[in-house]
Amino acid sequence: MAPSERHSKIIAYGQAYELLSAALKQFPREMWQYKPGPERWSIHEIMVRLADSEANSYIRCRRFIAEPGAAVMAYDENRWAESLSYHGQDPEEALELFGLLRRMSHRMIKNLPDAVWSNTVHHPENGIMTMDDWLGVYTSHVPDHIQQMQATHAAWMAEKKGQRCDPDRSLFEFSKK
Repeated sequence: MAPSERHSKIIAYGQAYELLSAALKQFPREMWQYKPGPERWSIHEIMVRLADSEANSYIRCRRFIAEPGAAVMAYDENRWAESLSYHGQDPEEALELFGLLRRMSHRMIKNLPDAVWSNTVHHPENGIMTMDDWLGVYTSHVPDHIQQMQATHAAWMAEKKGQRCDPDRSLFEFSKK
């Protein structure tokens, strides 16, 4: 990745908490538990999922820097959501945790030497990944989930109007079929 593209992604990566916080304001709190289908995610679940994902990202980032060539852990996000009872967790605490982890990683990566960005780790599902790959994944992660939240909100609004929503329209699955 070119240094200028990386710089832009690092800036976007660092703005994720503010982007997420602003996006959440468009969704009425009364619909955060709403699921557009039994295998779909609610906004509440997405928020907890983002915190868990960010915790994994935090460790992966450090692995790239301190232990290049090492393996990183994969995890089954759907199993985590079910087994860890995402609906029973506090979404505000999840948002706080996400923000803290993201800020700490952002502070660390914004001044890394160019050579570190080619460090690799082995991901059990994705194979060899560079730190640039990691940055690309986590820069788009929050915007992707905001789109998912917007689709969930649209389904909720349609249901309130007595309309049937299209369950396949931009909604990510909660559990495997």
